[in-house]
Amino acid sequence: MPTLVHHPLDPASRLIRLMCAEYGVPLDVEEIKPWLREPHLLDLNPAATLPILVTDEDVPIIGILASIHVVEDIYTLETVGGLVPTHPLDRAEMWRLVEWMLVKLNDEVTRYLVEEKIAKRDLKGATPEPSVLRAAKANLAEHMLYFNWLLASRKWLAGDEMTLADFALAAHLSTLDYMGDIDWAKAAETRDWYSRLKSRPAFRTLLNDRVVAMPPSKGYADLDF
Repeated sequence: MPTLVHHPLDPASRLIRLMCAEYGVPLDVEEIKPWLREPHLLDLNPAATLPILVTDEDVPIIGILASIHVVEDIYTLETVGGLVPTHPLDRAEMWRLVEWMLVKLNDEVTRYLVEEKIAKRDLKGATPEPSVLRAAKANLAEHMLYFNWLLASRKWLAGDEMTLADFALAAHLSTLDYMGDIDWAKAAETRDWYSRLKSRPAFRTLLNDRVVAMPPSKGYADLDF
């Protein structure tokens, strides 16, 4: 059984958890706080980043892109289809949006909110910086407008079929929703889409996540939110 070294609110780790759950892959998880740069983590990955997927052969797969490809290459062999489209142009649009989540959304929104709200709790004397929180939330509002625009004319984020792009966005939104940073009243299209993703069996373990001394926002685990 593969093992995922992760943090419950790390969106990249959440993406791998969603993929494995969607494909019916049993997954052991080992929780770690990457910002503490513990020796065990540095031994596996000197960059101290997550996720780290340790395969059945005890080989550590470092980082989100490598982990995505290993899950797709190994575990879709036993399933019908996968989350990556077969048509080249559909696949290109999917990867464009996956990059949007992994790079743009993460670097403009999620990373800052996790650092300010979660990581700083483990740093003596550190407190959230209001200006950083305001900037990240302003950026999030712009991203949500774009997602609403996409989903107003598409069944799924990248087109007519559910793809890895949907799971990548859901991983980030689930983290942000846990922390109470999404105003769903201003995101009707994205809310309807997220409700469909949230109702999938693959989401069950994520909805059960809890961070010590930080309960999730109201409605986080509710399918009808």
